[in-house]
Amino acid sequence: MKQASAAPALRVGEIFHSLQGESTRVGLPTVFIRLTGCPLRCRWCDTAHAFSGGESLPLAAILERIAAFGCRTVCVTGGEPLAQAGCRRLLTALCDAGYSVSLETSGALDISGVDPRVARIVDLKPPGSGEAEKNRWENLALLRPTDELKFVLASRADYDWAKSVLAGRRIGELCPVLFSPVADALPPAELAGWILADRLPVRFQLQLHKLLWGDERGR
Repeated sequence: MKQASAAPALRVGEIFHSLQGESTRVGLPTVFIRLTGCPLRCRWCDTAHAFSGGESLPLAAILERIAAFGCRTVCVTGGEPLAQAGCRRLLTALCDAGYSVSLETSGALDISGVDPRVARIVDLKPPGSGEAEKNRWENLALLRPTDELKFVLASRADYDWAKSVLAGRRIGELCPVLFSPVADALPPAELAGWILADRLPVRFQLQLHKLLWGDERGR
């Protein structure tokens, strides 16, 4: 009788303990699992080190490393974590182990089939990213109140695009919506002013980890 295949190993760039820097979970002590690889090449990407490298780890080894931190909040990020076949199994294993789990995904890949206990943080790419044509619009219909939709914006043109997406697709009725500025491209106060002037029902956010530690890896 043929035995079921073992869970596939995942290529992991890093596992570290820090404060969540984004989303409505901002400020929470969190264990981050950064998976290697991404099919996108956004112009302002700040995690290009996740495109390659890392180490191949079986699921059991990942769970063991996470447990050592003694933290019950976990974020699976990248790169693009859903690009790895074993990501969904990892997410379910984390939920089964009792962790509060979030997934940071670009929104270019199908988010269906992700364990419903996972909070999916979907990053919709504006034109300034150079990757807007890869947005998977079908994902929007899959969003739940426990998910979040993130727009990272580099210009007024990106902001106007995001505003039109909100108005045309009524996303604010599906889940929380987050607007954040690209560092060194869009002044934060300028974006905040636009949001206030237009009375948008969105959450403005800055990357807390960068305010605290700059571009230091693993923080």
